[in-house]
Amino acid sequence: MVYVEGSSSSIARNCCDPGSASVTNLDRHTTGRSMRTIRSNFYQNDNSGCCLTESSGVVSESLAESVMDLRLGQLASKTNSKSVKSDSESEGFLDISQAFSDFSACSSDISGELQRLASLPSPGTALVNESNNGPECEPEPCHGFLLRENFSTEIIESISPEDLQPTVKICVGGLQSPSIAVKRSAAAKLRLLAKNRVDNRELIGESGAIPALVPLLRNSDPWTQEHAVTALLNLSLFEANKARIIDAGAIKSLVYVLKTGTETSKQNAACALMSLALIEENKTSIGSCGAIPPLVSLLINGSNRGKKDALTTLYKLCSARQNKERAVSAGAVRPLVGMVGEQGTGMEEKAMVVLSSLAGIDEGREAIVEEGGIAALVEAIEDGSTKGKEFAVLTLLQLCSDSVRNRGLLVREGGIPPLAALSQTGSAKAKHKAETLLRYLRGSRQEPLCSSP
Repeated sequence: MVYVEGSSSSIARNCCDPGSASVTNLDRHTTGRSMRTIRSNFYQNDNSGCCLTESSGVVSESLAESVMDLRLGQLASKTNSKSVKSDSESEGFLDISQAFSDFSACSSDISGELQRLASLPSPGTALVNESNNGPECEPEPCHGFLLRENFSTEIIESISPEDLQPTVKICVGGLQSPSIAVKRSAAAKLRLLAKNRVDNRELIGESGAIPALVPLLRNSDPWTQEHAVTALLNLSLFEANKARIIDAGAIKSLVYVLKTGTETSKQNAACALMSLALIEENKTSIGSCGAIPPLVSLLINGSNRGKKDALTTLYKLCSARQNKERAVSAGAVRPLVGMVGEQGTGMEEKAMVVLSSLAGIDEGREAIVEEGGIAALVEAIEDGSTKGKEFAVLTLLQLCSDSVRNRGLLVREGGIPPLAALSQTGSAKAKHKAETLLRYLRGSRQEPLCSSP
């Protein structure tokens, strides 16, 4: 395993980790933020009311939604106006940093989902366009709670789980409704309720929501699928819910989302799998269920956000030897080597860490050399960041420690001058590894002389 220093501060800046906050703290005013914050600011317009029609079918579906919103409104009126706020932006996303502390270089940060959401039309506009262009799609029964970001945040931060329990039960019941619109809305509400608070995640997990959410991962409606996978991601940040998600048979369905979902759904499925992989025994199960190939596909074809999530998840999974073999067989090495050379993307260090993991097996070392990894790593030592140079020299040391052939390739790629410079000016770790590698190279030069007659 590669140890990455400075994890606490890095993760507090870049991902949704708990830092100093304990995931078992059930104080009602504790607020943390999950790996995927779901903001709906683009919805904050004048159309914040319920979306009801005259048809009896939609009205009946809206009844449960109206009950939920009525209940939430009553609860909000009971609370005082004081809401718990973070002291600074760095205190957000503090729910699982302890679990990620050994890999801050590959920690996830805020989803690119916000950019996608900002480009969507408002619900009212979308319905008007549908009515003009063809059959009207099934409207969501009520947008009230979902569209009022300030209202929902106030509820989440101010109301105890005990008071929210009836609403959660209604949402769980909605997940089993025959109506896709009700299922979608119920999953979205649970997604929001599980977004910030540890005690809400515990309440929702104990209410039986997880077995009802898992079938929605295979729902044909992409937004229902997206709400379900993000709700499960948020719920997985509570330790006891990990076992509930596994017991509900979610792994294969999360892999299905990785293959078929929207870009955001794929990202959140990858992060949900990564969260589950924090439990050691889950890593082999996730790999055996076929998660590695679609993660490699996300690594190749995903957005920058998706690539980072794939890198993080691959790193966690590849601490298991079988998953290293699966990653090499799935073609992970080529895109990883390519990322090493993409300076300034924020992914070169992460790619080197995953390569270092794969270099722990013979198949991985062979693939790295075949894909031009030695040249890319030498370039990283010349031009990379301080941390990147440490990762690069570590991986080269793994490639060359037992291979005279690879040492020769390193010399031919011009590796000696940058290694000599690193041994003088690098960090303490980089200096030590560079000196060790230079001794290997000097030994390789002397071996033919010693053996000659």
